[in-house]
Amino acid sequence: METYKQDFIEFMVRSNVLTFGDFTTKSGRKTPFFINTGRYRTGEQMNRLAGFYADAIQASGLEFDFLFGPAYKGIPLAVAVSMELSRRGTDVPFCFNRKEAKDHGEGGTLVGHKPVAGERVLIVEDVTTAGTSIRETVPVLKTAADVTVAGLVVSVNRMERGQGTLNALTELRDEFSMQTFAIVDIAEIANFLRGREVDGTVVVTDELFEKIQAYRAQYGGEA
Repeated sequence: METYKQDFIEFMVRSNVLTFGDFTTKSGRKTPFFINTGRYRTGEQMNRLAGFYADAIQASGLEFDFLFGPAYKGIPLAVAVSMELSRRGTDVPFCFNRKEAKDHGEGGTLVGHKPVAGERVLIVEDVTTAGTSIRETVPVLKTAADVTVAGLVVSVNRMERGQGTLNALTELRDEFSMQTFAIVDIAEIANFLRGREVDGTVVVTDELFEKIQAYRAQYGGEA
């Protein structure tokens, strides 16, 4: 596994973003792990997070013209990643949407870069479980201009079924003919943390690892 992925997994644990126990997802599924990106709260955390996104984006080799951050969690992500890519020598614009259209001033639903027909957009999201937010996002972009949705990057791929038998990221890839990828996926997380100490504590015991495997066997989607 690439070093940046290992560093990102430990970063999530230390930020209390990645936690293990007994949780219930919005869809009602009982899960032994939970990812709450709302716990990224400091400038230093956002700097590091943007760096991990930039690592994954550069490793993907994807070509794009601007970043888009869906409201709300995608907004600071798109801004931070744009800044990090600029520090690395690639200056790309960003934009994001409002939940409600503005009827005064510049108006419209998009803020920041104004999409132009033919441009390629990379959507930056936190975690996609079922793909609902992306299916709401693509029409917003297409209404603004005839852009090509080149890709979607998320922090963690939970590898769970979307609307059919495929996992959500693969489903979105096929549905919108775009590249989809994550900084890490749950299989990489479980395998890396199994029996490993982070700050003196074993995060994923053998028992917990088996619970994660059982959850994936029940709800996992095909790649």
